[in-house]
Amino acid sequence: MPQGIWLIRHGETEWSRSGAHTGRTDLPLTAAGRDNAAAIGRWLRGRAFALVLASPMQRARDTCRLAGYGDSAHVDPNLREWDYGDYEGRTTPDIQKERPGWSLWHDGVPNGETIEQVAARAEAVLARALAADGDTALFAHGHILRILTARWLQLDPQCGSLFALSTASVSTLGYERETRVISCWNLLPSASPG
Repeated sequence: MPQGIWLIRHGETEWSRSGAHTGRTDLPLTAAGRDNAAAIGRWLRGRAFALVLASPMQRARDTCRLAGYGDSAHVDPNLREWDYGDYEGRTTPDIQKERPGWSLWHDGVPNGETIEQVAARAEAVLARALAADGDTALFAHGHILRILTARWLQLDPQCGSLFALSTASVSTLGYERETRVISCWNLLPSASPG
C-alpha cells in the first residue's frame, strides 16, 4: 500500500489561463507556468518518490522536469488529458452559446472520449500507483486528476466535477486507517511563503 499519491497539475498555459479545454493540443507552459513549476520543486524540496509518472504532454513533462523530477519520471499515456474532440480549444461559455446548459461532466463531447474511457485510464494509473513501494507522484492535467480522485474515493467519475483543481497545484490522496481519503487538496506552492 503506497504512503500517498501526489497529484501535481501542470503550470499555466495560454489556454489554461483563458479557460479553453486543452486535451490533445500540446501547448507549452507560459513564463508564469515555468515559474509555477519551479515553485513546486522548491516546495517539494527533493522529496523522494517510489514512482514518478508524467503525462506525455509537454506541459506536464516540463512541469515535472522544472520541479526536479524529470530524470526519474516515466511517461504514462494514461495520464494524458481528456480528449475533448470537437470542443478542443473552446471555452465552456463559448460551447454553451450553441448548447445552453452544456456540462462536460454530464453531456460529454462530440468526437472525443467518454467520461468512462477517461475513468478507465485513471483506474490503470491507480493500479500502477498501488503497486509502487512508497509514495507516487503524478504530473498531469486537471480533468484526468479530478476523475482519478473520484475513482480513488470509489465514486462515479462524474463526481470529479466536485473537486476544483488549479494549475500548478499539489494535492495528495491517502488513507485514514483503511479508508481512502483526500489528505490535502489544491495547495498552491507558488502562493506559499518560503
